[in-house]
Amino acid sequence: MILLQAQTAIDSAATAAAAAEGISLFDLLMKGGWVMIPLLLMFVATLFIIFERWLAINANSKLENNLIDNIKDFIQQGNVKSAESLCRNQRSAAGRVFEKAIGRIGYSIKDIESTIENASQIEIARMESNLSYLGVIAGIAPMLGFVGTISGIINIFYSISQSNDFNISTIASGMYEKMITSGAGLIVGLVAYMGYHLLNMKIDRIALKLQAGAFDFLDVLQKPLNR
Repeated sequence: MILLQAQTAIDSAATAAAAAEGISLFDLLMKGGWVMIPLLLMFVATLFIIFERWLAINANSKLENNLIDNIKDFIQQGNVKSAESLCRNQRSAAGRVFEKAIGRIGYSIKDIESTIENASQIEIARMESNLSYLGVIAGIAPMLGFVGTISGIINIFYSISQSNDFNISTIASGMYEKMITSGAGLIVGLVAYMGYHLLNMKIDRIALKLQAGAFDFLDVLQKPLNR
């Protein structure tokens, strides 16, 4: 009898192990139910926004080391049009900001400084475009995952109340299937949260570069006036 029980236990363990090994990741995710569909859409949207914003921010963050020096040379030569053309050809946030500032040459330094500040804010707002969606996904995805888990638990106990069959294996299998939604929601939320803050850190560094470039640019304008 003991040997028979031991053999039965071994066979059950082997069957469970075989089932665990045989299930694919896709099948495992599909056991999460309908909640996995919006979570999948959120995950795709998260990856798209992160990569799209990363490329856009990199494209707008280019700032040549000798840009201010070249602008200084053109301004001292009185060649404002060439300075504007140089900034326009940069195709970056800094180029557009300094192009607008050069267009205000002749006005007071305070007016030029205000123009730089306003243009910089516009460029930063452009780079932050769609980042708010990452913040929304980071907050919604984990909660949606928990909703799927709670919904699954309610269905499990409702089925038990209807069938009067309280089987621990049934509860355990149903629980692990529904816990998948919680794990998926946390993963999607974590990716969105990390992407949101990493991109904001990158934008903050660009804003600091723009501020440093603005100081150098204003210094270029003031020096000829002091001579």
